[in-house]
Amino acid sequence: MIKTAQDIKSYKRQLKEALGDRFLRKALDNFNTAYRENRPHVYQGIDFEGIRDEIAAGKDAGLPHLKKMFEEFKVHAEAAGTKVHMAKDALQANEIIARIAREGGVERIIKAKSMTAEETFLNHHLEKTGFEVTETDLGEWIIQLRREGPSHMVMPAIHLSRYQVGDLFETVTREKQDSEDIDKLVKVARKSLRSVFLEADMGISGANFALADSGVLGLVTNEGNMRLVTTLPRIHVALVGYDKLIPNLQSALRILKVLPRNATGQAITSYVTWIKGTNPCLSAPSAHKEMHVVFLDNGRLSLAEDPVFSEALRCIRCGACANVCPIYSKVGGHKYGHVYIGAIGLILTLFYHGSENDRAIVQNCINCQACKSVCPVDIDLPHLIKKTYRAVMDQERQTPVKNVVLSKVMKNRKLFHFILRKAYLAQKPFSKNRPMIRHLPHFFEKKHGFRSLPVIARTPLRDQWKPLSPAVARPEYTIGFFVGCAIDFIYPEQGRALPALLGGHNVQVGFPMDQTCCGLPALMAAEEETAREVARQNIRALAPQKYDYILTLCASCASHLKHNYPKIFKQDPDPPIGLGEFTDKIIDFSSFLVNVLNVSPKAFKRTGKKVAYHSPCHLCRGLNVVDEPRQLIERAGHTYVPSKDEDVCCGFGGSYSVDFPEISSAILNKKLDNIEAADADLLVTDCPGCVIQLRGGMDKRDGRIEVKHLSEALADQLTTDDSQR
Repeated sequence: MIKTAQDIKSYKRQLKEALGDRFLRKALDNFNTAYRENRPHVYQGIDFEGIRDEIAAGKDAGLPHLKKMFEEFKVHAEAAGTKVHMAKDALQANEIIARIAREGGVERIIKAKSMTAEETFLNHHLEKTGFEVTETDLGEWIIQLRREGPSHMVMPAIHLSRYQVGDLFETVTREKQDSEDIDKLVKVARKSLRSVFLEADMGISGANFALADSGVLGLVTNEGNMRLVTTLPRIHVALVGYDKLIPNLQSALRILKVLPRNATGQAITSYVTWIKGTNPCLSAPSAHKEMHVVFLDNGRLSLAEDPVFSEALRCIRCGACANVCPIYSKVGGHKYGHVYIGAIGLILTLFYHGSENDRAIVQNCINCQACKSVCPVDIDLPHLIKKTYRAVMDQERQTPVKNVVLSKVMKNRKLFHFILRKAYLAQKPFSKNRPMIRHLPHFFEKKHGFRSLPVIARTPLRDQWKPLSPAVARPEYTIGFFVGCAIDFIYPEQGRALPALLGGHNVQVGFPMDQTCCGLPALMAAEEETAREVARQNIRALAPQKYDYILTLCASCASHLKHNYPKIFKQDPDPPIGLGEFTDKIIDFSSFLVNVLNVSPKAFKRTGKKVAYHSPCHLCRGLNVVDEPRQLIERAGHTYVPSKDEDVCCGFGGSYSVDFPEISSAILNKKLDNIEAADADLLVTDCPGCVIQLRGGMDKRDGRIEVKHLSEALADQLTTDDSQR
């Protein structure tokens, strides 16, 4: 049985243990990079967004009709000789399968890989009941021998080295194994499992599809073991979640276009098996195979009716949300999920295994949007994770003190800004008149000393702004400047660069003083009510009807303002006036300079300085802005130097780097290693939060590479002749 940490203190101890596993870190990091590099190749010539939207729409259309599709499937399946069962929960499903085994005189059972069977802990139940159960998928067999759960939905033993597997096989076979030769290890497994296939009385599988209009099951695999499991024994039982019901073969074939590509980077899987009804079987008393399908509810039917969380039932179990996750790549699936791992696991655990198993792991999301960007069924995973965290707190009626304080402070703009102003004085003993705090108080240093911290500005940007942006007589564009907390109170120099860059472009910039934090920190803490109140304040302050664009230099702010504001008001009966106009006018710094102003290279001095770029998560994925920042680097007279994993998270994630500093540090160090390997002179990015992380990490390691916001890097290159702009 899987044991997941049920409090944050225990969970952090487990995370520390995983971070100390060098093989795990290296293996998963390499897989993470290789997967992201290979995935675009297998999607060449395929409209991923188009087919993704089709699958999502089809899934959504079917969810209200799961019971009807079940009845339709049942009619067709039973007409072909299959016995169809319903199980309300995991225990009932396990008892049904055990009863089928007892009544069939079964002694030995073989299984094909099934996450639904993992969900019900079927093996544990059957073994306790007295049956001999053997997993036949290579990875599943390995973890069964180790008495572990899967660490990935598709590759369950990805966390193990060949040497660990070799040692395990030596114990099982009592023979010396050559761990250097993977092919020989695979042959050991085949030899050990061959007799098991022939001696089994019952085969148990899951299913990827259950076709309502025909009573057919569809199964997808790479090893071929599932075909043996479903054909050789005289009894076959398929354990299938209600969410696997789809209308017809066409729906299944559409999913098959993306499932192997998203799961393992293959254009096509090795085996697709379609099963309907009972087939001849000489070893069965009736000369026909006994076929059963057990449909598992376990909360699915009620989840399908939920206006928010039903989206999670679109999942096709490809595992891609783990493949691209920077957290998973550092700690693995045993520490990043319960039964279901990765981003989808943080959500489903609440509904399938209770809040006690989700209360710690659901907090471990950095909101980098990587999982959402690759999801083949368009599940808004980061958004649902925060919704899940809120649901956990509501169910358990426990709200952390930090959430209470955060809500009180953020709702009151004047109090919030007063605290930020006073922070300048509070930090003076630690900054010692330097621009960075390199050494924190001793009780913080051990966990949070992986980066230097910026000094709060003595004078915030809002107090410097008036002389920076004089009135323009006949502006071509009037923009509202959403400054964001970090630029306003930590890096005013990034904001001061904006008027300088806009000079000569006939742009009037407004800076409404009543604007406050965008509200993303509140949403990250699952305080959606606070996020809504802050959003109302900002929409009132920026009065979108006054501006052609609302521009921000913070990628995280831009993505939150544009995409999360509509989400948090979706169920609100009284959304703020001007919400749609406000979100439509949000634009990021790079897009405005390139796509609206079309800034000229003539405006900048040519230096040829080698410049690397870090692509902020909420810019490249949240806003789908990819090329514009790199174009600006080149236009500014720099030489753009590509670096490895440019679009991978830097590990900041706002409060995430405070809540999970060990993981944040591990992500940051890999990022900085890649930047240094690129041999750049300067590193630029479009997000002040990323600057905090990257500049702080570079300073801590005494790195030679300067880190700047793109606005600063461009302003430094300006010529003095406005006519050239």
